[in-house]
Amino acid sequence: MGDQVAVVTGVGTGSLGEATAYSLRTLGFRVLTSTRTCATTPDTHALELTSRASVAEFARWVQDSTARLDVLVNNAGVHLDLRSAWHEPHLVDGMEVHWRTNYLGPAQLTRLLIPLLLRTADQHGEARVVNVVSRLHARGRNEGLDGHLSPYDSWAAYGTSKLALVHEAHEIERRYGARGLHAYSVHPGAVATKIADRGLETAPVLGRLRRLLAPVERRVLKRPDEAARTTVFCATSPQARPGGYHRSSAPSLPSEDAQDEEAGRILWEATTRWCEAAPPGQRPPHRDSP
Repeated sequence: MGDQVAVVTGVGTGSLGEATAYSLRTLGFRVLTSTRTCATTPDTHALELTSRASVAEFARWVQDSTARLDVLVNNAGVHLDLRSAWHEPHLVDGMEVHWRTNYLGPAQLTRLLIPLLLRTADQHGEARVVNVVSRLHARGRNEGLDGHLSPYDSWAAYGTSKLALVHEAHEIERRYGARGLHAYSVHPGAVATKIADRGLETAPVLGRLRRLLAPVERRVLKRPDEAARTTVFCATSPQARPGGYHRSSAPSLPSEDAQDEEAGRILWEATTRWCEAAPPGQRPPHRDSP
């Protein structure tokens, strides 16, 4: 891979992001990484996706750290309320927490780094964006692509945030593919990581039970290094299908809502307006806004 550079977000200990970053490094990439809180080093920087200022600072750090960017892996995200106990949305920065963290934060980061990705594609022939999503994007609904769902269900909210990332990858491909910037969305599979820990913070009994059953969980679920294979496939392989949704290192058919190109176009335009103009705390325009 020579001098190629990748950015991987959400690289906590034992995480899918950590396994992805490790795999890319073994292929010869220089890998710049983030966690929510970490000491800044030459190759890592803190990133809080719910903060517009933090996302902008991380993007500036990337731009100051490298003159090229071959791959952006939007891996960081949350899945909260695994018990489906919430009856009202939990808000952060004035928006539903999954929408704000899993979609708007990565969308802002991607748009800030697109000029560097395009310059790399122009100079070296190609650059890629890989959005880590979930098969649960099928629980998302296009009518929730303004960040609101009624009635509220946290699993549907999580699914809608991942559905939006599938649309985002398709739109990047549609808009920039001819210039060599390609995008992919990835379902890594059910992974034995710490992502469920925050989702069970309000259920200490279930949390203790999960820790007791950890050996069983590790046998049933994929290891992070196994799950990272599809992400790395989309980041590096010529066989990956640009704009497509991938499972088990192969193209797969996403949900029917994810195939609605008009919904993806409207979402892209509304999100771009929010990224460029909205002050902190302002919700993105409704998907039917002019």
